[in-house]
Amino acid sequence: MTSTLSRLRGDPQARLGFAFAGTVLVAALLGPLAAPQSPLGLVGPTYGLPGAGTLLGYDYLGRDVWSRLLHGGRSVLWMSFAASVIALAIGAVIGIAAGLSKRWVDHAVVWGTDVLLAFPDLILVLLVVSMLGREPWLIVLTVAVSFVPGVIRLARGVTLGVVSQEYVEAAKLMGYPWWRIVLLEILPNISTPLLVHLGIMLTWAIGMLSGLSFLGYGVAPPAADWGLMINENRAGLMIQPWAVLAPVAMIGFFALGTNLLAESVSRAGSRIAVRKGVKSRARTLMRGNKRRLREQQARETRS
Repeated sequence: MTSTLSRLRGDPQARLGFAFAGTVLVAALLGPLAAPQSPLGLVGPTYGLPGAGTLLGYDYLGRDVWSRLLHGGRSVLWMSFAASVIALAIGAVIGIAAGLSKRWVDHAVVWGTDVLLAFPDLILVLLVVSMLGREPWLIVLTVAVSFVPGVIRLARGVTLGVVSQEYVEAAKLMGYPWWRIVLLEILPNISTPLLVHLGIMLTWAIGMLSGLSFLGYGVAPPAADWGLMINENRAGLMIQPWAVLAPVAMIGFFALGTNLLAESVSRAGSRIAVRKGVKSRARTLMRGNKRRLREQQARETRS
């Protein structure tokens, strides 16, 4: 992980992605503190253009677009992060377990993921939200569940590639418990592709949540939300374009930033994959030597 971070610091693409995503993240987290107006206040004319006292004009109800833009990022970002992390945690556990399990268990997991992947993500989320309501926690869980099959397939694939390595076989022969092998030998060597997929899922989640708000199944009005802003003001796009283009730009910049970061992490991780395998094998052999030395000392003490 340290080697990956050091390579990312010297990668111009990673710095550009961090600048895009970091700027949007800071604006979403700290923006409400700098908003000049209440996001719900009717302070101007309908579809008013930018001018004195307003940076981006007013929306279809006369609310300040700049203030709503600064308030509208928290919901979509925290829900995207939460859904992606939950999907990564659940999918990684199931995928690693499938890669280490017996053949029939592995086949059952693969069959289940294939069935779930055949069902469109957005249709699943729309179906659940339309039936059970659009509470934020429900939307987060539904989006996370829709991402889990992809994580399972990825985690299983990389686990199968690592399990066959010499250092994992050596750890098994030395009698290490399975949980120790997973934590010390397998997980460190599959973390890079999982982190890359986390960045990709984050981009998907932002697009899906914004799409839900645009379709009227996301955050309920009159809350400030970037996807909801696009839906509410699309009718006046030719009159006051900033009410639509501003949230589109924020979503686009954040998605671009996370994609650039994910690609940079993938490239940096592939460069050090062989070195990580060598280090893991050496670490396992060192532990084995120490363990044999302790056993020998114990036998000498008993004798």
